[in-house]
Amino acid sequence: MCPILGRRPRSLDSTGVGRSDGPMIERHRAALFATSTMTGFGIASWITRTPAIRDALGASIEAMGIVILGLSIGSMIGILGAGVLVRRLGTRPLIVLGGVLPVVGMLLVALSAPAQLAAGVWGGLFLIGFGSGVAEIGLNVEAAAVERRIGRPVVPLLHACFSLGTVLGGVAGIAVTAARTPVLAHLLGATVVMAALAAFAALNLRPVPRAAPEASSAVAPAPRLRAVLTVQVLLIAVITLAMAFAEGAASDWLPLLMTTDHGAPEAVGSLVFTGFALAMFVGRTAGTPLVARFGRAPVVRVCAAVGTVGVLLVVVSPSPVLTAAAAGVWGLGIALGFPLAISAAGDHPTDGDRRVSVVATAGYIAFLAGPPALGFLGEHLGLQAAMLVPAALLVVALLAAPATRNRTTLDVREPPVGAPAPSAD
Repeated sequence: MCPILGRRPRSLDSTGVGRSDGPMIERHRAALFATSTMTGFGIASWITRTPAIRDALGASIEAMGIVILGLSIGSMIGILGAGVLVRRLGTRPLIVLGGVLPVVGMLLVALSAPAQLAAGVWGGLFLIGFGSGVAEIGLNVEAAAVERRIGRPVVPLLHACFSLGTVLGGVAGIAVTAARTPVLAHLLGATVVMAALAAFAALNLRPVPRAAPEASSAVAPAPRLRAVLTVQVLLIAVITLAMAFAEGAASDWLPLLMTTDHGAPEAVGSLVFTGFALAMFVGRTAGTPLVARFGRAPVVRVCAAVGTVGVLLVVVSPSPVLTAAAAGVWGLGIALGFPLAISAAGDHPTDGDRRVSVVATAGYIAFLAGPPALGFLGEHLGLQAAMLVPAALLVVALLAAPATRNRTTLDVREPPVGAPAPSAD
């Protein structure tokens, strides 16, 4: 049996990681990063071709919202079921499944779009969403566990890999769009890249042991969940919801906003989305040292403020040039909000996994359910006006930022909402 799975390390270094376990943890972390990169690459490959797929299907903005709903429904089913599955099966099966299903889904989208089969595109997006949904909860739970074990930031880098994947997928999308490459050829190539990353991840996943085992959810699921839902956790969930909603809105609608509201060419829409993704990547990598210096809460507060400014600039922008610049501010602002909220949720000695699962579920539901709702709103008010919704949510996240403070400054035994304070031991 693998040492990291079968026993605690006999000797620990200054970070608490067994010397013999170090290479295994590094491989495991690389597998998590590869899966996150694959997800971002696949999403970007789809997003950069949404105008072409819309034209191929002959769909309106509202009809495209229905098509995108396949991604959202699949993701919500995967996310809502992932919390229970993680506790019963562990993270590895879910992450592996999250690598296989998006590959199959992307292949289905690639074959269905040129054939003008909207139902096939919807089904492919459903598989991508379901696979990504079950994987994302597992990825965040596992990344938070690795972060606690090695004492270094992992969750922000995990999300930076997603942004890296979107940048790579976006750049590839721009290139093939400019070259007038058919959607079929482009998405088939994306499927091959995704399959390679998924295979690498499956071969290297080695989930780390937890410091203290969670109580079985089969014993008393309701009280256990209630104990996790403290005021702090609910506020952190609000932050992840707002940040994820803002990220999803930009990811799904920026290319179409450029082509419909500003009349920009399809390649320009892809370029603006890629700029947004690049800003997210820069913020998540270069901004991580700021957390060590200033703490989570101040960084989250600044992220929400800058993100709000970026979204409002997109709303009032009269030109595609200003919109492109505003999209960069938007991406840079919200870059660290979601991963820092996940880190804050995992900052607990015994309930870290369940807190991460609850908070991440709220975030990913917003990430994938929000854009279709904005599509219906944008059909009547315009996409620019619809972006006032994520701006308002970011203001709420700014107000809730103190909930992400380090555990040493918060009472981790805070009673559940509506419950009396615990008596002294």
